[in-house]
Amino acid sequence: MAETDVLLMSALIFIPTVFALVLAFFPKGWEEGMRWWSLFGTALTLGVSLCMFIYFTKGDLFSRNASAVKNSLAERVDTENTRLAKSEPRLPDDFVARYPWIPEFNIEYFVGMDGMSMALVLLTTVICFLSMIASWGITKYVRGYCMLFLLLETGILGTFLALDFFLFYIFWELMLLPMYFLIGVWGGPRREYAAIKFFLFTLLGSVFILIALLAFYFTDVRDFTSSQHQPKNSFDLVLLSNAGKEAAKILNDKSPNMLEQARKDLADAEETKNEEAKKNAQAKVDRLENQPFFSSPAFQITMFLLLFVGFAIKVPLFPFHTWLPDAHVEAPTPISMILAGILLKLGGYGILRIAYPICPWAAEYLAYWIALFGIINIVYGAFAAMAQNDFKKLVAYSSISHMGYVILGIAVWSAGDGNRFWDWGMNGAMFQMIAHGITSAGMFFLVGVIYDRAHHRNLNNFRGLYEPMPLYGGISAIIFFAAMGLPGMCGFVGEFMVILSAWNFAPRGAPHAGVIFSVLAALTVIITAAYILWTLQRVYLGTNAAYKDYPDITWREQACAIPLVILSVALGVYPPLVLGWMSPSVNDLVSTLSRLGGP
Repeated sequence: MAETDVLLMSALIFIPTVFALVLAFFPKGWEEGMRWWSLFGTALTLGVSLCMFIYFTKGDLFSRNASAVKNSLAERVDTENTRLAKSEPRLPDDFVARYPWIPEFNIEYFVGMDGMSMALVLLTTVICFLSMIASWGITKYVRGYCMLFLLLETGILGTFLALDFFLFYIFWELMLLPMYFLIGVWGGPRREYAAIKFFLFTLLGSVFILIALLAFYFTDVRDFTSSQHQPKNSFDLVLLSNAGKEAAKILNDKSPNMLEQARKDLADAEETKNEEAKKNAQAKVDRLENQPFFSSPAFQITMFLLLFVGFAIKVPLFPFHTWLPDAHVEAPTPISMILAGILLKLGGYGILRIAYPICPWAAEYLAYWIALFGIINIVYGAFAAMAQNDFKKLVAYSSISHMGYVILGIAVWSAGDGNRFWDWGMNGAMFQMIAHGITSAGMFFLVGVIYDRAHHRNLNNFRGLYEPMPLYGGISAIIFFAAMGLPGMCGFVGEFMVILSAWNFAPRGAPHAGVIFSVLAALTVIITAAYILWTLQRVYLGTNAAYKDYPDITWREQACAIPLVILSVALGVYPPLVLGWMSPSVNDLVSTLSRLGGP
């Protein structure tokens, strides 16, 4: 039986690449055909993602009690491994697939999906499709632009679906060069500076991730798989997560744990004088006691910080944020849409998929500091946005502020009966990533619309745009109010859930930290409202004779903006459109990690 799921996932990842390669054979001068071909490629990828979504949810879109086989990625991977070990046929609909790629190093084409990755895949395909529509104004090197655009989409989708750390890293790096050239060739006057700054910051984060990847690969993880043929070194993210959870139990001295059981087995073997069993048990005890992954808090903290900083640069988290305003200001409008709408979410996804599951002990130990930097992002980004006169820079700093809620929601670790508060935070963080992806892409697109007419972005030189462009002004108001977090709009839901969860955050040594963080996050909403309303006043209200002949938003621009307006309202009015099928995966992660926490 064919694995329908692997066909869908592979098609989703590589359709943009196939379309990019075909573009190389288009005759010179067929620029319009290249645009339509690229748009068709992004539309087909969007269609495949929608088919995956329907197949993944089995039509059960709004129930939090969806089939457990779709909720727990680890369980589906274990089932897949067991069936492969028994030479049984692969399941066609478990959305997990693994095939050998470079056997000498145990590198696999290992892909899978749960509710978290499904949500971000849908966001990616929607934003890429709309960004391609917004790319019609690109006239320079159209072939190269479209090819790089499509390769960028492949890198993003592969990153969201990869379950082999090496494969993940390949896709992660695949995004770097296309984005560098898309900014450096098609950007604004300071495009080279912005592109190099983006490249160097992102490469620094990639080096940190690579160091952690190598350290994990050379950890002996043979004790964490049921397969008899599993090599001791692996890039398997699920296997490494299992090892990380066991390390947290050992470091927190939680019973039962694998080291405790291995010592018991060794004592039993010595009592029964079973030399073979004694040898195996002693080897297992040595592996767990002598490897820093399981025995050294310093190693756990170092590896977590390498991963966290590597991903935080992409978020971006203060003080690693300085590349973002320059990249946004100089990038062409469609690339700004992708950069804010999707690429920033890769950092949050990496923290959730890799850093927390593999190093949960360090994640809990550093929870206070992670939350603190999340709050700094929220407050600093809001005040910095208010100080801007460049329309694009204002939106860029607002992104830094809004992504701070994601970090805060992830950080508010709570265990035991209090893990429901962390559920709120994690679900709020995931929802905030989706909501911010919609609103930030919309805001950058709307800035681009007016830039095409006015050829400047100085907020103090606009005013009165609502009079000649009423439809544009109305669409802008909806998108900006959604970004502000107005109740009934998508931006409200995630921020509200994160603030609720932060109130109950009480890390060891700082029992009132959560209340302080929650109050600061809530008060920053006022600053956000201030700079959003001030922006609307300076740009759209009043009269300005210089702009009275500007044409209103065109049909092509409407085709790009109206879907974002619909999503902004729909997700705000009825959050279960996303939470219904995404929450089980998030809750499963929270439930697993919260059981590992210390006393």
